[in-house]
Amino acid sequence: MTTPHTTEPRDPHDDGRPRMRAVVGSTRIEEEMFGRVFDGRVVQRIWAFVRPYRRRVWIAVAAVLVFTLSQLSIPLLIGLAIDRGMVADAPAGLLYGIVALFALAIVINYIASLVQERVTAQMAENVLFDIRRKMFSHLQRVSLSFMDKTEVGRLMSRLQGDVNAMQEFLETSIQSVGDIALLIGIIAVMLWLDWQLAGLVLMVLPILFGVRVLWLAKARAAFMAAHEANSLTNGALAEAIHGVRTVQATGRERLNADLYGKLAGRTYQAQLRASRLAQIMIPIVDSLTGIAMATVVVAGGLMVVSGRIEVGVMVAFLFYIQRFFDPIRSLTMQYSVMQRAMASGHRLTEVLDVEVDVTDAADAVPLGPDDDGSVEFRNVSFGYDPAQPVLKDVSFRVKSGERVALVGPTGSGKSSSIALIHRFYDVQAGAVLVGGRDVRSVTQESLGRHIAMVLQEPYLFTGTVMENIRYSSHWASDDDVIEAAKAVGAHDFITAMPEGYATRLEERGSNLSLGQRQLLSFARALVADAKILVLDEATANIDSYTEMQIQKALERLLEGRTGLVIAHRLATIRTADRIVVLQQGSKIEEGDHGTLMARGGLYAKLYDLNYASFDDLPEALTDADRAAAT
Repeated sequence: MTTPHTTEPRDPHDDGRPRMRAVVGSTRIEEEMFGRVFDGRVVQRIWAFVRPYRRRVWIAVAAVLVFTLSQLSIPLLIGLAIDRGMVADAPAGLLYGIVALFALAIVINYIASLVQERVTAQMAENVLFDIRRKMFSHLQRVSLSFMDKTEVGRLMSRLQGDVNAMQEFLETSIQSVGDIALLIGIIAVMLWLDWQLAGLVLMVLPILFGVRVLWLAKARAAFMAAHEANSLTNGALAEAIHGVRTVQATGRERLNADLYGKLAGRTYQAQLRASRLAQIMIPIVDSLTGIAMATVVVAGGLMVVSGRIEVGVMVAFLFYIQRFFDPIRSLTMQYSVMQRAMASGHRLTEVLDVEVDVTDAADAVPLGPDDDGSVEFRNVSFGYDPAQPVLKDVSFRVKSGERVALVGPTGSGKSSSIALIHRFYDVQAGAVLVGGRDVRSVTQESLGRHIAMVLQEPYLFTGTVMENIRYSSHWASDDDVIEAAKAVGAHDFITAMPEGYATRLEERGSNLSLGQRQLLSFARALVADAKILVLDEATANIDSYTEMQIQKALERLLEGRTGLVIAHRLATIRTADRIVVLQQGSKIEEGDHGTLMARGGLYAKLYDLNYASFDDLPEALTDADRAAAT
């Protein structure tokens, strides 16, 4: 459940890299706040997406104005029929003519409403599609430094909830034009019919505006409190569901239920107050409508008796008063819609404005078949936060076709080194070279084809086995995929599946074992036919039997390729051509297994002490060897 915020102690092995925090345990109150009623910058940015469909916007505006005119004409036609068509000396056929005009107004009203709704809905869907596509495309290209610091849940909220808020705004904004036009039109027509009676009716407006000013302040506070309470409750619910194993293992079910009940109770009270305030304007508007109609009946009746106005005028006034408060109700609801839209639009533009830190240089050239698979670090210094370097003046070279292991405890900079090779980040000092070229001077697309990566926890996507193996090499044929699967030992278990290579995998490949997912990632890397293969703890978290299978697949995978292997287990790195030992961002040793053992340094001490992993090393031992290395 939710807990008070505390300052977490710093992990001594932390490499200083910002970590992506799970969304389930945190809430962002500012995400739920209403925005300003109107934000010109947000509207300008959203208009950039609307501009390609501006012709449809004008069609919708024209349709809603025609709809408004037809609405205004109907009471006038009814009044005209009463005062001119139903009198004894009325011209022959006048009443039928008015009825025909009334029918025409109804038809125009229906057609205009239909056109406005369809065109607006289609325009809004097109704009939202463009926004979603633009955001998705941008998020695929943004630098990992942004993704490291951003919660996935917040991005999903922006791609879904905030975009939906914009849809509601776009669909109602055209209607707002019609509501304002109808309100102005009703006032104008009533003043034209009889300005004195109109003045009596419009005396209720100051009361309405005064109530609205008082209501808005309280309603805004209540809405924000309800959103805040709802966020806390949803966060606690998601956290408890995601952590259900720990909840059950620690016997927290009853306590968590009580805590959630308290949060849900607070949310109920906050939502109830917000709901009451949201509904309070409806009876007030209805009461004012009744007062205005009573005024027309009394005052208008006296005017009819005195002969100042005709009966049809008073009837038209009654119809206009009935319609007068409809746009006020609508605009009141659209006020909240616009507030949410401005806040959502601000958050959407924040994402769209995120700068891509790592981009191709203007004179970048692609890596080609003639470029070898060598990798070199030249005095590289790097930190996710420049004030806290993760790598400090690191230099080493991996020859083409050579197999080199990067080893060291957590936080020593191994994974950061791999990220720099693929240019997920740029160095602060020094240079990283691939194929003899600075990675900043080559195109990122060609660099991606030059390097294949196999991670500790392979990521498989929803789709078929064939599609997942071919994910990074969409040009590969089915035969290429099958040959790669056979080479890494995955073919047998794939063909044993219900539909073989056409079997659809569940989310993240959850219907496969970890070893099977890893073999598929090996096949994916083999199909890519990259010159450099990076293995980041590819044999971690698996049993010994599966590890034997994976080791065989690795031997096949590394044939003729440059191999960079990150490993904690000492047993998996003895066969490497060279071993680079990193400690707190510095290279402290380098050599093959025999050389490092003869040197008697940190690597040899760990091996002699029979440590299974570099994460087991004592602090005193590492401090002494680090001091000796410097």
